[in-house]
Amino acid sequence: MNVPAFESGVIRLFAIDLPSDQIDAFRASQHINDDKTQWPLKDALGAKFLDDDFIEVFPVADLEGLGLAGYLSTGNDVPIDQINQVSHHLERVKGHVLLVFSSAFGGLEQSLDPRSPLRHIATFFTEGTPVTFEPLPDDSAQLGSGNDNIKPAKKKPSQAAMSGRIATYALLLMFVFTGLIIWIGS
Repeated sequence: MNVPAFESGVIRLFAIDLPSDQIDAFRASQHINDDKTQWPLKDALGAKFLDDDFIEVFPVADLEGLGLAGYLSTGNDVPIDQINQVSHHLERVKGHVLLVFSSAFGGLEQSLDPRSPLRHIATFFTEGTPVTFEPLPDDSAQLGSGNDNIKPAKKKPSQAAMSGRIATYALLLMFVFTGLIIWIGS
């Protein structure tokens, strides 16, 4: 399984064939000494470099109602036609899974050699926004045409940014509510 340099938009899905009580030890990296780290997940993946911030390990049971297919399509922008091609495999996955996003490889070219307890299920290619080039309008695009005071349109916040704001407001509200309860109770 080759990972090209600067790969983007690829998600690799693996089943983790381990009992639930062994998942935390498998996922965790441990520093043995100054120049040696032991990380069973990285070793089982056969990766030279792996950024923990761009992998997900979770039990499929946590996706109750949504399912693995729904999580991939709605949560990770995997095209539905790719999911439909492997839906029979996705429905049979039990236990814990590992999602490895392209960013986990830090832009480095490497070959993966996954081995037990990892079992490759599928590789998905997320849809990116297609790049299109349209000719610029004649007069307004010219430098020095008197439009130097035009400000660019403000970018609409992403769903992730909006979710983060909502979560922040909810936490602040819970903090204030908890403080109010403590104040009233004292």
